[in-house]
Amino acid sequence: MSPALKASPTNTTERNTLQRIESYFEFAKLGTNWRTEILAGLTTFTTMAYIVFVNPAILHETGMPLAAVTAATCLSAAFGSLMMGLLARYPIALAPGMGLNAYFTYSVVKGMGVSWEVALGAVFLSGCTFLVLTALGIRQLIVSAIPHELYAAVAGGIGLFIALIGFRNSGIIAPNAATMVGIGNLHDPNTALAIVGLLITGALLAWRVRAAVLLGVVSTSVLAFALGLVRWQPVNFHFSDISATAFKLDIRGVMGIGLVEIVFVFLFVDLFDNIGTLVAVGKKAELFDHQHRIPRVNRILFADACATIVGACSGTSTVVSYIESSAGVAAGGRSGVTAVVTGMLFIAAIFIAPFIGAIPAAATAPALIIVGSLMISSVREIDWDDAEVALPSFLTMLTIPLTFSIANGLAFGFCAYTLIKILRGRYAQVNWLVYVLTALFVARFIYMKSGG
Repeated sequence: MSPALKASPTNTTERNTLQRIESYFEFAKLGTNWRTEILAGLTTFTTMAYIVFVNPAILHETGMPLAAVTAATCLSAAFGSLMMGLLARYPIALAPGMGLNAYFTYSVVKGMGVSWEVALGAVFLSGCTFLVLTALGIRQLIVSAIPHELYAAVAGGIGLFIALIGFRNSGIIAPNAATMVGIGNLHDPNTALAIVGLLITGALLAWRVRAAVLLGVVSTSVLAFALGLVRWQPVNFHFSDISATAFKLDIRGVMGIGLVEIVFVFLFVDLFDNIGTLVAVGKKAELFDHQHRIPRVNRILFADACATIVGACSGTSTVVSYIESSAGVAAGGRSGVTAVVTGMLFIAAIFIAPFIGAIPAAATAPALIIVGSLMISSVREIDWDDAEVALPSFLTMLTIPLTFSIANGLAFGFCAYTLIKILRGRYAQVNWLVYVLTALFVARFIYMKSGG
């Protein structure tokens, strides 16, 4: 019997298994393949790998052990991304959210004098509330109630937002006492390197190289090493370190001191940050159907809620969908395999965290700027001649980067859209849930003002 015939049954089985997997992830429908999805997952991970170090650094200020939070960060990001990829089948990665971790540390623990164990309990309760709202279909209703005219504005606004982060991280722009922001020190070697990285990535995009963003990050990192600009001091982390924070949350403490307000803030900000990210990534990946809906949105929200619960149990703040997923989408990622690859890399990050620290900000900042430029293209779908749509869209786009908050952008957009419709006499065109959300946003603004 020839070798080819001997290998045939095994090859057939493997081929059938591969075809079933590709069918489950809808490769043919989405026009993607394994190489593209793997590169996209690697690209997403590369652009958000900073969270492995930034999140522990912030939460460590509460007294939480650094090694434990590092392990918890990787675990929650891996769980959330894998669940999103396998269950919801979307190229959206998850990790502990920036902004919410700062609120956890500086407002709740340091500002209110609450222990980090009780704060974790509040995160856990917000995750459980998310789960209930998802099961009842309320979160899905909120997503579907967003006026589709604002979808493009949210995507464009987040594009500006992450580009601003990239400019800041690169040093191209810097704080200015007179004008808030101004040009940075372009003579700084790291800033100059970021500019070179931006040009490299831009040139690769111009040549239509599919892995342009990833290759830009890698090549800029290599240049940083060659020029001696990387200051890397590896520290060993072990997964067993997570025992210092795992299941240390104090739920009874939340009930005892009545921290309903804290739970609400975690819930509120996470909800609308996730909706904003979902809309932006979904728009870029063309996930919306002809009725402006995202299929399987309940699974997306379910994965997010479960990830937050796992994060709280393991020892980290609220887990959210990451806008950096747009980098993977820009690299061609369309299916859940992109998120699965990112999740697997976060598992590996538990053991190779010191090596991830070798990727300098000068290498990742250009990637954020490039992705922002790609996302801004969605604004061409806005009817700028229609004031009922143009003004809310403009406010949404501008307030997201200027307030450093996706939630604030949505709030301004919602309020402007609803109030202009009312003043125009077209209040019947507004979904009832949009009225409810607008009222909540107005109440939020009032609370923010009274709270200083």
